[in-house]
Amino acid sequence: MKARTEARALPCNTLVRESCKMPVVLESADRRLTDPAPIRETEIEYDNTVPYPVFMDLESRRCVVVGGGEVANRKARKLLQARAGVVVISPEIKPELESVAVEILRRPFEAGDLEGAFLAFAATDSREVNAAVAREADDKGIPVNVVDLPSEGSFAVPSVLRRGRMQVAVSTGGASPSLARSIRGELEGIFGPDWAGLVEELAVARMSGEKADARLESEVDRCLSQLRG
Repeated sequence: MKARTEARALPCNTLVRESCKMPVVLESADRRLTDPAPIRETEIEYDNTVPYPVFMDLESRRCVVVGGGEVANRKARKLLQARAGVVVISPEIKPELESVAVEILRRPFEAGDLEGAFLAFAATDSREVNAAVAREADDKGIPVNVVDLPSEGSFAVPSVLRRGRMQVAVSTGGASPSLARSIRGELEGIFGPDWAGLVEELAVARMSGEKADARLESEVDRCLSQLRG
């Protein structure tokens, strides 16, 4: 059953930490350690949960892609960029997929195929197969992305702009993937290729334990000023 949304007026000096159907603490914003304001508990219920954004280290992790078409191909290529151990399962597989996968099972998905997987992707054109992948992933506690029914999965893949080490991810929570792609397209013009080199220089400075020099700081300011217009 979904939580009910209840509109409730709160004082403007109150900070609210929301949690679906869980008691939360409302605390005065002007609370001081020397003069603590009264703390009260309440319950806030709401309909719209927000996905938690996270960047994962997938190097050498077993990631299973079920499907052999273009959608599965895109998923596999992104996994390859993260140096994941890509496993592809499908009766028919595009040649591009064969070049990126560390393991290919040229057959339909079978129970047990997700054993040892870190992530799973249900990317076939069959609703029945995708549902079977989602069920097994759920049973095994494996995060799964379901391309034709995102709500059946446990995570979504955002639209991503990459400039070297820097990545900007855009998501609408499944409301409109086309809008997310459009926003990413706009960002491509704002974050030009020069950002890749800039971020790399900042990484080198940080790893060496040195502060960015005046030239680098000036370059950062220049790039940021372009964003402000």
